[in-house]
This record gives sequence, structure tokens and C-alpha cells, in this order.
Amino acid sequence: MTELPPYWLRDNCPCAECRDPRSGQKLFQITDLPDDLAVAAQAELNGHLEVLWSDGHRSRYPLEWLGRPAGGDGRTEAEKRLWAAADFARGIPEAEWAAYLADPAEQAAVLGAVRRSGFAVLRGVPAVERQVLEVAGTFGYVRVTNYGELFDVRVEPDPNNLAFTSVAITPHTDNPYRDPVPTLQLLHCLENSATGGDSGLVDGFKAAAVLREEAPEDFAVLTRTPVPFAFRDRSAELRADRPLIGVDALGRIREVRFNNRSIGTLRVDDPEAFYAAYRRFAAITLRPELQLTFRLGRGDCLIFDNTRLLHARTAFEQDGSRHLQGCYADLDSLLSTLAVLHRRSAALDAIAELFEGAGAGEYLGEAVTMAEHMLQAGALAEAAGAAPHLVAAALLHDVGHFFDEHGRGSLHGRDLMDGQDNRHGDTGARWLARWFGPDVTEPVRLHVAAKRYLCAVEPGYRERLSEASEFTLQVQGGPMGAEQAAAFAASPGAEDAVAVRRWDEQAKEADASTPDFEHFRPLLASLMR
Repeated sequence: MTELPPYWLRDNCPCAECRDPRSGQKLFQITDLPDDLAVAAQAELNGHLEVLWSDGHRSRYPLEWLGRPAGGDGRTEAEKRLWAAADFARGIPEAEWAAYLADPAEQAAVLGAVRRSGFAVLRGVPAVERQVLEVAGTFGYVRVTNYGELFDVRVEPDPNNLAFTSVAITPHTDNPYRDPVPTLQLLHCLENSATGGDSGLVDGFKAAAVLREEAPEDFAVLTRTPVPFAFRDRSAELRADRPLIGVDALGRIREVRFNNRSIGTLRVDDPEAFYAAYRRFAAITLRPELQLTFRLGRGDCLIFDNTRLLHARTAFEQDGSRHLQGCYADLDSLLSTLAVLHRRSAALDAIAELFEGAGAGEYLGEAVTMAEHMLQAGALAEAAGAAPHLVAAALLHDVGHFFDEHGRGSLHGRDLMDGQDNRHGDTGARWLARWFGPDVTEPVRLHVAAKRYLCAVEPGYRERLSEASEFTLQVQGGPMGAEQAAAFAASPGAEDAVAVRRWDEQAKEADASTPDFEHFRPLLASLMR
């Protein structure tokens, strides 16, 4: 690891002195680092690189993180699945609205399809006015434009846009005359009984990649020529000068703006070269093999990336009604929601691994394993009709037995049975605080204190303790004194901690039937922050 530049390494120090543990934001300026910064010593220990710096600061980096390849923001062709129509011969990305709302994994799959392929369709969305705004609200915020917070796509008597007529519309980008352009569009079908009016999509990134392969000089022209996109009506006049194909600093396709109807008068030194490239690109977007056509039915809601996909519509007869409601949103919110869903899923996987791995070990001399004990506690809380945060606290109350005070794996609480208080309530609460709020972590932190409290104030409680629990009571300080008990009872989390403690003591039945961890996963996901 000696080849890593010192300023890069120090700038990425993950310790609490250098980064806010909640937001991850840096707590120093790059100019705060000394001019002669150097590594004084380093060693690889327990999967980490530990560094002592010349100014006395210490850093600790996971080796897995240091070896991770560079990623991106998810917006360029490098992180997309470029497609042609035949790639969806088995069906387009879709999900039922009810499942999308109920299951974080289903929501992540839908949003992931928009990120990767550029679109997805939700089926069974209630076909009522303004419902499209509710769909956008599940992952972000509505982008309000001169069309309002939503717009109706139907035949209008005095249309200010061809979208509000029954004519065919070729593949295009919406609102290319805006800066920034709306990055997401949603179209919710309220009714579609007219003949025709099928929807179409073209992967603009794929079309641009084909142009780059077949005519690299034309591709270069379209990436460097600013095109004047313009729109005006009685209340708006908009203009943005942008290339048809936008690329990032590394030359990767990042944006396509293509809308023949909205291109103004182009004044450049070589219009002939531009129009040759423009016509070639337009012809590629119309190739049948690139055009995916499908029909939106009542209750279908299409979500697509407006900076990547070109959308189209076939002409339709006015022998029936065709009414879509649409709105715009922003891709960064969708990507943020998707990242949070993935982060929560990874956290739940880590917790599940404790139940499946270390949790199979013995539980402090009881007749159940650690995992069986915690699952029983969670099931008892659920059966009692407890609030979700209490079910979670009961389920997770003993995770601190799996770690030492630094969050590293420990001996599953055996040190407690050896007569040393491992303060597993504090350790577990700290570990869980990365994902859960105090309503979950405080009962976990206080559940040991709750045992000491109940033994002090409730006649007969101590006599009902198991032999192992009586032993750990002594290691943990014994019953509280009168003043301690009074102070505990007055603390904000005492009532919840006592409830968790009662389920804790009951959850020691050998061969008891309990749900597995997956049963509790949606509940935990709903509580994560």
C-alpha cells in the first residue's frame, strides 16, 4: 500500500475526527493538512491498513475498500445496459403497484431498471386523477414546469404542443430547451380506448453508440456543436444551447437531447457537416430494431430517463378516449432512493448473517441458541401487538454479544459467563445506531439495566430468572439500589426497556416455533433511516 499518495489517503481517512459519523462529510479542509505530510508507519492488521502519520494522526482503512475499483454516478453509458428492442422479447421491466409499495426489494428492482435500462412500468396504479404525483413521491420530488406540476396528454382544442394532439410523434426528448432538462418523466394511463396511440421508446445512448461506431466523425460533430433548442407560447419563452449528444470528461455518453420540433435556427461555421451528422443520427433512431413499442393500458405508469431514452407515440383515431397524466421528476432523487434501499438491504444482510452464522452458537448456558433466543423475543413482542420499534428492539436486543467495544467480532458473550461484564447493551446500541433511531437503540442499550431495575422493584421477578440469568445479574452489578431504580424509572426509555426485558426473559424455550429472520425483514426495513 506504500504506493498510495499520502494526501489522497489522508483526505479519505474515515475516523470520527476527520468525518462526521452521521453524514460522512469531512471536518477539515485540504489546506489544513501539513505541507510535509508523510506516512510515519503502517501495518496490515485484521483486514485493515493502519497508518500513523507524520503529524501524529492515526487512520484505519478497510483493505477491501482500498482495493475497490473506481465507480461512477450512474449517469454515463459505462453504467447502463444499452439495448435494442429484441432485448425485451421476454417482456419489459415491470412490477405491480401493490408489490412495489409493500416490498423494498421490489421497489429497488423497479428503480434499478430505470437506472440500468432507462425505464420501467408499474401496473395496477389506481387510475385516478393526480395519482402520478403519488408515484413520483415514492422516490423523489415533482419538477414543476410551465406545464404545471402535472400535465394531461390528450387531445386539446388549442394545443401549445403537438403532444396534445392525435398525430404521430417520432422519438424525442421532452423539454430540451430547459437547463437543466427534466431528467425523468412519468406517464400514467387513465384511459386508452382509442385505436392506435401505442407508446414507443428508443435507447438514445444505444443510437449514439451506433453512430459512434458507424460514423465516428459525425458522432464528434454532434458532441461539440451547441444546438439552440427553443420553446415559446403565451406565457413562456425558453432556450438552451446544448449538443445533441453530451459526453463527460472521459468521452462517455452522458446525455442525449433530440427533438426536431424544438430545434431553432442553427448558425455555425460548417452547417453542412452538422446536418449530415444530424440526419444520420435521426435515421438511426428510426431503425425498427431500435424501436420498442408497447401499449399502456388503464392503470399503467411508465417511468423513464428523459436524458437517455427517446419516447414516441403512434397516431390514434378519435374513436375512443386516450388520456395520460404526466409529470417530471429528477433522476438524482431516484438514484438517491435506490442507493438508500441498497444500503438498507446490505445492512439487513449483515444482521441476517449474525442470525445465520454467529447466532447459531450457544446462548449463555441456556437451552436455546443466540439466534433462537432473539427470534423468540421478537415473536413474543409481535404476538403482544407491540409497536414496530419494540418488535425490532426485542429481536435485536442481544446483537452486542457478537462484538467487542470497537465493533469487531467477539466470543458471542462468553466473556460475560467468564465473569466479565461485556456491556453488550451499549455495544449493540452503538452498532445498530448506524441504521436505527433511538426508539430502537435505547431499549437495546437499557435492557440490562431494566433487568437490574425489575429485580429491585418487582417482588418475585428475580426468583423467576434462569440460572444463567441470575449469574449474569451478579456480573452486571446486581439489583439496583433505591436511588438507581428511581432514576431509571424516570428516564425516557425505561418503559420500552422494561417491555423488551420481559420478552427477553421469556424467550428461552427449547424447540419453540418462531418465524425466521426474513419474516422480520420488512419491519426492520421500514424503521431504518
